[in-house]
Amino acid sequence: MTRTERLFRTLLAHYGPQFWWPADTPFEVMAGAVLVQNTSWRQAERAIAALRQRGFLSADAICKCCPEELAEMVRPSGTFRLKARTLKALAGFVVDSGGLGQLQRCSTKTLRERLLSIVGIGPESADAILLYAFERRVFVADSYSRRVLRRVLAFEPDSGPQNYDFYRARVESCDFSHAELNEFHALLVEHGKSHCRRRPRCETCFAAACCRFTGNPD
Repeated sequence: MTRTERLFRTLLAHYGPQFWWPADTPFEVMAGAVLVQNTSWRQAERAIAALRQRGFLSADAICKCCPEELAEMVRPSGTFRLKARTLKALAGFVVDSGGLGQLQRCSTKTLRERLLSIVGIGPESADAILLYAFERRVFVADSYSRRVLRRVLAFEPDSGPQNYDFYRARVESCDFSHAELNEFHALLVEHGKSHCRRRPRCETCFAAACCRFTGNPD
């Protein structure tokens, strides 16, 4: 068992299953991946609730929605005009591709490339959509994940966004199933929020005994 796999089991034993991603449909996952950009999930949830209340949580509905009305509904998530534009582009992509069922037939590599071609969809959002909406075996190497992995496992290079692909590939090289990659990402986010913060709480961390960072912070 690799140290990465051991970390996964340690986090799972402590926190338990996280049951991510909270959504009723695959497209709601996709919308959430856009709305949570650069904000908290609580704020993204407020925008999702507004879309749901007005009946705009489908690709078809968003395509038909007035841009100004859409922007107002997603206002709680911040940078709402940009996110409304991205949601419009993402919904158009789904509709023009023949729907989610047709997209599901694409290979993971092709689907990722197509998602990344949409303005406003970066690597983290694309991988969240692949993992949680299309159930592909990919890892979301967001800032929480990179920070925890670098500290606990002494991953190199540093955890900056420019090294996103390194962290993603490193975790995907392990013998994780899709379900385990789903759970691992959620667990790393939870640990990054509760213990491995920017100013880490090493003194209360249950994983301190196996952490390369504890006692030797960089």
